[in-house]
Amino acid sequence: MLAEKDDPARPPWKVLEKRKHGLVVRGRGAWHQADTLGEFQYVPPFSLPIRLFAEAKFTRIKVGLPAVRNGHGVVHDLNENVVTTLGDGSRMHCPRVRYHYSYAIFSTSGFTQDAQEFALDHQLSPIDFSLPGFLPLRNLVRESAKSVYDAMKLLQPSRRPAVYEIRKYLRRHLLDLWDGPAVDAPSVTDPLDDSAAGPCRRSSLGLVLALPAAPFVLGLVSDDLNAFVRCTLDQPTHDIRVYRNHRSAGHPVWQIEPRVGPACRLNFSLPEQVEAWILDQEDGTRSCARWMTRSLLSVITLHWVDESCTYT
Repeated sequence: MLAEKDDPARPPWKVLEKRKHGLVVRGRGAWHQADTLGEFQYVPPFSLPIRLFAEAKFTRIKVGLPAVRNGHGVVHDLNENVVTTLGDGSRMHCPRVRYHYSYAIFSTSGFTQDAQEFALDHQLSPIDFSLPGFLPLRNLVRESAKSVYDAMKLLQPSRRPAVYEIRKYLRRHLLDLWDGPAVDAPSVTDPLDDSAAGPCRRSSLGLVLALPAAPFVLGLVSDDLNAFVRCTLDQPTHDIRVYRNHRSAGHPVWQIEPRVGPACRLNFSLPEQVEAWILDQEDGTRSCARWMTRSLLSVITLHWVDESCTYT
């Protein structure tokens, strides 16, 4: 995860800046505020270094087209930006480091049909947190946010922290990322401490981002994240079984598990438009799962960062 200090360049060549409401990234036509900006620790062959521009939506209604369309405008503007070092007339302009930006939007309530279609057509990644497996994580965030909100109402207006100060406090505890002043009122920090400790206490809160051979990212939820990590470290490359579970209500859930060895099951859902498109290709659930395994999910790559090591 990136902060302003990760861009050592001087103005006017800086592409990361810290402003009043948090980190902003320079595009060709404007600066864009980032909820979270991450960078992969390795560069894929024949590619630029990859940065992920992530946005989170915790709402009661599905994320619609305007939010996803805004994401497309942001990532397009970022990828159009080329920064060079100005020459003095006797030298050529020197190109500086350039990045490829991708965009992911996380939603606790899913996405509307037109939002899904737009995201997939433009290779944005809509990640749906409305799955039952994410319920403990959603409840933890909801309860912590309510406690923080109630505590802030009791503070004098001049002492109420800004959203970015709350965000910085959480990142100190979750990511050991110290980036400027953060909230310090105990009535606000106590529920934040509970929120940050939750993922460490509960193995069921594990989220894994997987990169299939498809134009989207999968958000996989594990019943036991620690068991999954042990399984994959023991068998970095292994064959898997992919199948689709029918549900009486809600969106269908897909499951992945190793063909041999200890059981470590992962659940995920596909955007509704992808589900409908797949079902149009094949008749029947079994042939649908086979088609998924042969094509979109023929290879799934996971990257796990543990301190200074990156596992694939």
